[in-house]
Amino acid sequence: MTAPGGTPDFPTSLGMSTTSTITLLGEDLAEDLMGQVGLTELVYRMVTLRVPTPGQVRMLDACLLALADHGFTPTAIAARLTFLSAPDSVQGALAAGLLGGGSRFLGVTEDCGQFLAAVIGDLEQVPTDEEGWDEVARRVVQEARAERRIIPGLGHPVHKELDPRTPALIRIAHETGSHGAHLSLFEAIGRVHHEVLGRRLVLNGAGVVGAGLADLGLPLPLLRGFALLARAAGLLGQLAEELRMPVGMDTYLTVEHHARFVDPADVLAAQEEGSPGGGR
Repeated sequence: MTAPGGTPDFPTSLGMSTTSTITLLGEDLAEDLMGQVGLTELVYRMVTLRVPTPGQVRMLDACLLALADHGFTPTAIAARLTFLSAPDSVQGALAAGLLGGGSRFLGVTEDCGQFLAAVIGDLEQVPTDEEGWDEVARRVVQEARAERRIIPGLGHPVHKELDPRTPALIRIAHETGSHGAHLSLFEAIGRVHHEVLGRRLVLNGAGVVGAGLADLGLPLPLLRGFALLARAAGLLGQLAEELRMPVGMDTYLTVEHHARFVDPADVLAAQEEGSPGGGR
């Protein structure tokens, strides 16, 4: 932007510094925020420019905890192997893990929030009870099935009977006054989808987080950023464990010692025959 007089102008409501002070959100960082405001609250305030209620802070904190670490996922393995290759580059190891946050891992949080928001945005009237939400959910599932689209957050590769994060997050949302339209719709999808699909799938925790973040009024285009924020903390824990109990070298050597050469001619022949195999 350009200020009157033609001088460059770069407006911000976030951090500013002088030779002896640092302000953030218009408050003195050292005197007003440090020791007074937790990181979860600060993130909420920086993103929304609003001061959250204690309940909103608790709900956001629960959402972040739900996504922090899930063991040896591809993101964790990528971080550990990068740390093995470049132990002098913690930032590289963290970045490697975070770059794996996509449609299969972490991305469903944003996808689910966006999906639910789109449905709610098209409603002429927002339901006020479970019966009304169930009616909307049936239509949503029927349309998704007709269009052969998946519903983000429905089903989980490991938790076939219950994702334990789901009831916990819904309970906390109710306790904190953070339960809104997005969670209501997602719960309704969980109740009625079997009527259309002929089988029961769990509502996965990442999807519930997306609904919960949307109900907190956080910007939809940034929902994946909150998932990445949570996973950054988890990856730091993974790197700390790699220092204590390293598995990166064993992981690398296991792949190295079990590598199998496949003749390129065999690969091409299999492709030409339409075979899914990659050699004999």
